[in-house]
Amino acid sequence: MQKKVFALLLSLLFFVGYAMAKTIDLPQPKTKGKVSVEEAIKLRRSERSFYSTPLTKEQIAQLLWACQGITDPQWEFRSVPSAGAIYPLEIYVADRNGVYHYLPVKNKLEIMISEDKRSSISRAALTQTFIEDAPLCIIITGSFKKTRDKYGIRAERYVFLEAGHAAENIHLQAVALGLGSVSVGTFWDDVISSALDLPPQNEPLYIIPIGYIKNEK
Repeated sequence: MQKKVFALLLSLLFFVGYAMAKTIDLPQPKTKGKVSVEEAIKLRRSERSFYSTPLTKEQIAQLLWACQGITDPQWEFRSVPSAGAIYPLEIYVADRNGVYHYLPVKNKLEIMISEDKRSSISRAALTQTFIEDAPLCIIITGSFKKTRDKYGIRAERYVFLEAGHAAENIHLQAVALGLGSVSVGTFWDDVISSALDLPPQNEPLYIIPIGYIKNEK
């Protein structure tokens, strides 16, 4: 009996350890910066040339908070408006170390794939090489079913609108962090879904490469 209990405890410890290892804690976001909203709007450009310098965990956390982070812990409201506060978007991150799923409420990254998938993303996007060059790619996905259950045929419009809100927040936050970014909407959906091992309900909507701008003048 004691051996069975001991074995069960070991199994539980292993499971807990594995679960903990599958997530990465993110720093708390800053809510005050040195760049005004007006300045960020004026300076935003679509940048396609990046240095390979990795982004810091603080920068990644700030970008993710800008696009889907929690702004009201009591009600779990997020940084972008959402029809009915349904929040159908799921955000994924790809860098040289792998692919991660953003967990806004916990402010963590869930490790999905421990392999660099940026070249696969680039090929799925008709070999736009700047995607692979960028040290970070944020992939915005959406679950139309979540919104459709409440809003019916208008769900598609609402999800696309929300993805646009999130994308613009990313671009403006990138400017405030001294980074460049660009929106990519041309890609093979099924190839992206396969490369990132996305759940079937999460359809890819946007790819946003981000990094330090390489001036080629």
